Formats: sequence, C-alpha cells, structure tokens
Amino acid sequence: MKAIIIAEDFAGMRAQGAGLAEKAGLEWDFRPVRIKPFWSRFPARYWPSPLRKVDPIRIPEDTRLIICIGGTGGVIGRAVARREGIPVVQIQNPRMPVRKFDLVIANTHDGISGPNVLISRNALHPVTPQKLDMARARWEGRLKHDGRPLLSILIGGANGRFSLGAAEAERMAEGIIAFTMHNTMQAVLTPSRRTDPAAVAVFRERLEPHGIAVLTGSGDDNPYMGMLACADMIAVTTDSVSMISEAVATSAPVLVFPLPGRSSRISRFVKTLEDAGRVKWFDPDQTPWDVTPLDDTPLVAREMRRRLKL
Repeated sequence: MKAIIIAEDFAGMRAQGAGLAEKAGLEWDFRPVRIKPFWSRFPARYWPSPLRKVDPIRIPEDTRLIICIGGTGGVIGRAVARREGIPVVQIQNPRMPVRKFDLVIANTHDGISGPNVLISRNALHPVTPQKLDMARARWEGRLKHDGRPLLSILIGGANGRFSLGAAEAERMAEGIIAFTMHNTMQAVLTPSRRTDPAAVAVFRERLEPHGIAVLTGSGDDNPYMGMLACADMIAVTTDSVSMISEAVATSAPVLVFPLPGRSSRISRFVKTLEDAGRVKWFDPDQTPWDVTPLDDTPLVAREMRRRLKL
C-alpha cells in the first residue's frame, strides 16, 4: 500500500511524513511542492486553481493515500487528493478548516481540535528503536572513546524566530564545557544545514581543545542517528521542534538550549514535554534524571489506519 507525501522540500517536513507512513506500515514516495515565480509572495490558501501555481505533481496509479505537511503542502496535497479521488491526511495545522481533510494530525501546541483531528505531543518522525539499535552498533566505537557517559549536542540555526550566530555559539560553548566538567562527561556536537558557518567556527575553536568533537557528514557518514542512539544525555537548540521530538524518542534525558527570540508555539511545545518530565532547560549544573522514551507517532499512525480503514 503506497502513500505519496506532498510538502515543500524541507528536511523536517519530509521526516514527519516519512515517520507517519513508515509507522503505519505504508510504502511512501515524496513529491516536493515547487512554487512558480510570483505566487510564492502569497499564502497558498489564497491561490485560485492551486495546482496551476506549482510544478506538476504526478502520482502512481497504486497510490492509496496522500499525506501533506504544512500550509502550502496542505493546499496542494488536498487538491491532488481531490483530483485523484483518494483520502488525504494533513500533518500540522493547515490554517484552513480541518473539515477539508479526511484527517488532521496536529501537535498539542497547535491549539486546534475537531472530530477528525488527532493530537500528538511530539512532531512526527521516523526514529524507531530498531533504527537506534542499528545506529548504536555502527557508531558507538566512533563516538564513545572512554568510560565516561556521552552528551550529544544537536545544533539548529536562525529561523526567523530565533537567532543563532557567533555570539550565541560562544555562550553555548561556555555552558557545554562547564556542563561536561560538572558531570564528568564526554561530548560530541553536530550542526545542521541551517547552522551559521560563523557559529560552527566558534564551536570548533572553543570546544575541540577540550576534546569535544564537532562532526559533520552526509548520507551514510551523517553522525546524527548515531548521536541519538549512543547518547546518555542530549542537548538540543530550542529552534527545532523536529530535533527535540526525535531526541525525546530515545532513552536519554534531553536539555533544551534557549536562544534569543520568541515563538509562543515552540514555548508551548517545550512546556508540554517539561510537564511530561521529558525535557529541562539547559543549565551547566543540571545532572541526569530518569526518563522513558516519548513518541506519539506510532499511536497516531495506528489510529489513522483504523479511521481510514487502510
């Protein structure tokens, strides 16, 4: 049974669609939304004839479900589903009436409800215990060099709501060094594609003399999954709901780095996980605490299959 995922071509959106499809036991393929010039100036929900405003999106005949993500993805995904006569599931607040979709999967912090709305505390994602086990077997020898516990540090970047440049990296580096010394931990850091190169340079300059590696990579050499799998604690910047969601799916306590800026939506998200005892704000004096993995993705995937009779 095949699902087609439709969204703008951002890694976080692709991951959410893939996570839902995989945990529902569906094969999937991705169709990026590429907006034609001029129309990107206007919110997609106001476009007349929306399929004419993007590059053509063709789907295989055996497609049984459209999964769309975000506002633009929702407009286009719904239009494709209506054209093909198949069900459509929206991930995230579509910013249009939820009745226009067969099912909407939103987060607690989205603040929406309805008879066809399923709520997840975390962003949907493809991390599973099996994937973590495989990554641990491959990366443990590369990431854990002595008997000390490992702090894995996941860095995002500026996104219009939060700032993360050289000055922020300097302050974070000081906190990381103090934290590892206080807890007698080793550490490894990886930036994302959004991380400012100036911030990466600061992390290298400040952390590497203390034996804290800054790792980058792509494809099979990307350390990200290995860092999730091998971590005894994880620290994540507050800008990324996706990375925080994947971190709390592990068995490691998660610390959230505050950044300059404000997002009421992300603040509500972090508060939900705080209330569940799953995350705490970063503090150099913080010590580990007992946690259990938190991941609502399998629950909403099963409920999606039940409601849509897939």
